[in-house]
Amino acid sequence: MRNKMQQFGLILFGAVAGVMLSLNFSAVANKDTREVLRPLPVEELRAFTEVFGRIKSDYVESVEDKKLITEAINGMLTGLDPHSAYLDMDAYKELQIGTQGEFGGLGIEVSMEDGFVKVISPIEDTPAFRAGIKTGDLIIKLDDTAVKGLSLSDAIKRMRGKPNTPITITVARKDETKPLIFTLVRAIIKIQSVKSKLIEPGYAFIRITQFQEQTGENLAKAIDKLFKESPVPMKGLVLDLRNDPGGLLNGAVAVSAAFLPANSLVVYTDGRTDDAKMKLRASPEFYLRDSKGDYLKGLPPEIKTVPMVTLVNGGSASASEIVAGALQDHKRSVVMGTQTFGKGSVQTILPLGNNTAIKLTTARYYTPNGQSIQAKGITPDIIDASAKDESARLRESDLERHLSNEKTDKVKPADVVKTVPKPAIKTPKSEGDDSNKKSVPPMEFGSGNDLLLIQAMNHLKGIVPELEKKSVETSN
Repeated sequence: MRNKMQQFGLILFGAVAGVMLSLNFSAVANKDTREVLRPLPVEELRAFTEVFGRIKSDYVESVEDKKLITEAINGMLTGLDPHSAYLDMDAYKELQIGTQGEFGGLGIEVSMEDGFVKVISPIEDTPAFRAGIKTGDLIIKLDDTAVKGLSLSDAIKRMRGKPNTPITITVARKDETKPLIFTLVRAIIKIQSVKSKLIEPGYAFIRITQFQEQTGENLAKAIDKLFKESPVPMKGLVLDLRNDPGGLLNGAVAVSAAFLPANSLVVYTDGRTDDAKMKLRASPEFYLRDSKGDYLKGLPPEIKTVPMVTLVNGGSASASEIVAGALQDHKRSVVMGTQTFGKGSVQTILPLGNNTAIKLTTARYYTPNGQSIQAKGITPDIIDASAKDESARLRESDLERHLSNEKTDKVKPADVVKTVPKPAIKTPKSEGDDSNKKSVPPMEFGSGNDLLLIQAMNHLKGIVPELEKKSVETSN
């Protein structure tokens, strides 16, 4: 038996080595020919084949080769960082559907940590948002199935499903002694990427909930409508990126380009390959994805100069951080809120055979002034002192195996950054027992109770709170 096992291991080793060798040559063919081909890790490949053989012969149940190889690929990618992953047919399809803004499920942006699913952000106007699921919640059970041991794609499959079907989610929440149980009903998640309204004559509010294929075009329509509806010339604009988990890169470039001078640098990336080194500018070639005309071309020229405040928080990630960083570096907008999530890495979707793909981290994002977003985020110009539970938020730097920020960026000292205090406004209080309070959905951004929006409007109107005045005097 042992001789057969050794023979099997040698055969598999040869097959794996042959595949690895072909992949190695293929990769080198796309790189500088001066790069020296590194030898294959023979001992590590031998260990892999021995483990594979042992599982095939000794595991308590028979396991298909496909499952073992797929799990090996999964482990190889998830062991790199929190955002690299193998996408099987279902996961690849879901990814493509998600970027179009409509899918069946609960409405939660999630990541995997320590074998559990962590909530990055609930998406507005979804079952999860209305039920009171919060950023940082640790999902430990889906119906009667423990999450521990499931892959992220498997957990997402269980959360998604046919509309109007229920699912019970058990979560562990910081500072709660007992798990919280939520029964949600799945729905068709139609994400309205851009929301807008006139707060009052001459002052506009635009909220971007997620960056999708149509975000740039929808933003252009919203801007045009707002300028036409305002009975007086536009005096100020609030761009709300709070709890925006990101999305498509070209959407971030389009949004930035709407407010920045033509050809301004929006973001640049840096990685090991030539393809990973890009400079993306406020130009149609960097945000248009088809042959349609430039939807930003006919915007009112005042959109490039109208005073702006951009709102961010710990749920602002990836593409939203790119926009905030670009507007801040070009001094086009004051950024107000709290430190952003810090996801400054680029994931490239590399299609494989059989409608599968790998999502591989290939570069880091940098703002126009060269600040690395990774594991740091964007530091607002004005800090929101009234923000609650921001210190408990899950951020990129909290994720296991996150990429480091290789830059030695200096964060502004606390006594230099302006701070907005909590305005004197009464907010409604929840009544009832503790369980009811836990299920209260988050405050609606853009509503009359949105304290940070009130402060943004004050800033645009030149109403400076006493605490902010003192902070300015201290920094001079």
